[in-house]
Amino acid sequence: MDDKNVRMIKKIIDYSEKILTYCNALSKDTFLGDDMLVEACVFNIIQIGEATRQLSDDFMAKYANIPWDKIYGLRNRIVHDYEGIDLPLIWDIICNDLLDLIRQLNTILEDSKEASP
Repeated sequence: MDDKNVRMIKKIIDYSEKILTYCNALSKDTFLGDDMLVEACVFNIIQIGEATRQLSDDFMAKYANIPWDKIYGLRNRIVHDYEGIDLPLIWDIICNDLLDLIRQLNTILEDSKEASP
């Protein structure tokens, strides 16, 4: 796997893990009521979206099971504030999607290590 793709995948994992650490054992109401926490998580989601755009087209096509366009699309919605940020959706993504994304990306990294000579 291309070094740049590896770097970007590691960044996405890092940003995702930060969000999960920030939100560990919190309730939705606690999350929604803490502006600084929300802003930290949203910032990291933006960074995840930015990192996806640095991945090669071949890489994204090879791992089309990951919704790269949706990840980047969320980044665009946040950055351009189309109709405001849907914080319950952000919370849902944190609770239901990030851990799976981390697992998928770690599997990709492990598979690429095994495939390297």
